[in-house]
Amino acid sequence: MPPSFVHRITKYDPADRDEHGHYTGAEEAVSDHGPVEAAYLAAIAAFAEASGIDRLEIREPAVTGLAHFGVKPSDGRHGLGGLFPPDLSGYHDGAEVSLPVALELVRGMLRDQGAWCRLESGDAFTVHVGWDQYVYVGSDQLCANAVARTRELGLFPEPMATSPYAAELQEPDVTEAAGDGFWARVHTVLASRKAVLLREGYVRNAVRFHRLTPENLDAVRTGLSPRALLTVWPDLNPDVGAVLATLLEEGSAEFVWEAQDGTIRHAVVDDTEYQELATLVAGARAACALPVYLDERHPLLCATLPDNDGVPRARW
Repeated sequence: MPPSFVHRITKYDPADRDEHGHYTGAEEAVSDHGPVEAAYLAAIAAFAEASGIDRLEIREPAVTGLAHFGVKPSDGRHGLGGLFPPDLSGYHDGAEVSLPVALELVRGMLRDQGAWCRLESGDAFTVHVGWDQYVYVGSDQLCANAVARTRELGLFPEPMATSPYAAELQEPDVTEAAGDGFWARVHTVLASRKAVLLREGYVRNAVRFHRLTPENLDAVRTGLSPRALLTVWPDLNPDVGAVLATLLEEGSAEFVWEAQDGTIRHAVVDDTEYQELATLVAGARAACALPVYLDERHPLLCATLPDNDGVPRARW
């Protein structure tokens, strides 16, 4: 169940809203990178303290990608620089962070730097950052003192029935756990195909590709990010020219290729970039083109990595 008490926290005075609830005042819908932003963080900290929360879980983490979650250009690190390593290890669904780190994640979301996630503590506490400096804090406590503190900070806490960014309670699209049964099927596929391509979605809008063989399967499996979304595809085609020729005159594709140094690279491209792509992949050992639209994607296998107890909790 979602938290019982939800407040929308903004810098927008309710007196400056029209009959439809739309804000008509002079406040800009971007962070000031200064005292107002600091007030948001202090208000969230006050609600967390009132709720007895000092750690939060990252849920549905995302970074800038094909779908951009911010109105400002990304800084290249999605606002995560200084919080997580360049490979984003530690930034994954289910990762627990301290309240100070959670507040820095909120800061990055307020600044529209690219990263986005829900921050939760079970059913007891949630923080959701929406568009235009709207923040939704939910708690299983009334948090009257935190509400008063938020007003003292110059912000406006408004009671809400629920957060519009609350996780949907419907069944996730991917329910199969990548447990022993899944990996047994991967072994079976490898026995006939010798090699396959594994797409590892470790956060939303960010993926890694691995060319699986019977020899490296166990090593790749060990290094996968927690709760990753895994899809298995046929192996790369050594006839790169033929793969390029399959690209539609109109549309987009996720193009994957093995560079001369053996690394697997990928790019989402549309029909305006095909000529540039052909130059980019000149000399590649092998390649493939995967569809970008969900209703056109038909992998050989699809599953999500479960937690150590065997239960899949990622809401892909």
